[in-house]
Amino acid sequence: MKTLLTTCLAVLVNVGLLGSAVVADDSEAGRPSIGLALGSGGAGGLAHIAMLRVFDDLGVEPEVIAGTSIGAVIGVLYAAGLSADEVYDIFDDFGGSNVDALSRLMSPNAELGLTDLLRIGFGSGGVIDAGGFIDFIKSKVEARSFEDLTIPLKVVTTDYWTGEMVVLDSGDLFEAIEASMAVPGLFAPVKRDDALLIDGGTSNPLPYDILTADCDIVIAVDVSGSRKHNNGNLPPITEMLFSTFEIMQQSIITSRRLNGDADIYIKPDTHDIRLLHFNRIETILEQAQPAAEELRDALRARLGLDA
Repeated sequence: MKTLLTTCLAVLVNVGLLGSAVVADDSEAGRPSIGLALGSGGAGGLAHIAMLRVFDDLGVEPEVIAGTSIGAVIGVLYAAGLSADEVYDIFDDFGGSNVDALSRLMSPNAELGLTDLLRIGFGSGGVIDAGGFIDFIKSKVEARSFEDLTIPLKVVTTDYWTGEMVVLDSGDLFEAIEASMAVPGLFAPVKRDDALLIDGGTSNPLPYDILTADCDIVIAVDVSGSRKHNNGNLPPITEMLFSTFEIMQQSIITSRRLNGDADIYIKPDTHDIRLLHFNRIETILEQAQPAAEELRDALRARLGLDA
């Protein structure tokens, strides 16, 4: 609609019916389109909220969002029209709710009963059925399909049989989200046609490359986290398992960046955050704040916005 309006105004200017100042006043018309890639990283992906707050503060909206795993979860909430603060409120509630048995599973001194694990189903290909979490997120938005979203969204998942990336951008929204966050061995995979879909982080944990053809500026937010040396003490087995998945994702991101980087690459320094530590949202956002300021400065420079 904006493009059509701008074209009509330009025609009127050319035939002398309107002054050029009318077109000049439409500042949005000349603004470059922005693609926003929200990466995979478990609970560390709550750092995405700090980045979305920058967009809200500057009054800038991405043209399209691509998300993997937690990036897809937060991406769907933002693409459905929620503000960054509203997304924060959802995860703040989640961190103190009964649904947050997942966080307690990762606690060093966890006292987690089987009934806390929602629906157990080893036969389904995962330890935990993500249905409770999906229902919780689903209850926060009206959108049920990709077509219902305010901002176009691309959800990245992986076909278990071929190992190839699968990008979903139409049809059932929450089936796509469930597939994108299906961490192997933890959450059950999702069957879709002939594919068996698992966590998108196994093929493309930071999907900025699927936006480059359609956007002027591509921003990639890497929330794959980091580890700090603990003076020779062995990490707990659960931390070793999930940190190994984290290392794998970091290797994939490094390799992909060698073949072409995002225009703006942001990596929050989130550390000591385990895969399911959703109850540590305040710590995560505090750690992410310097990266959010880096994004703010980069956007202002790229878009010519006043400080």
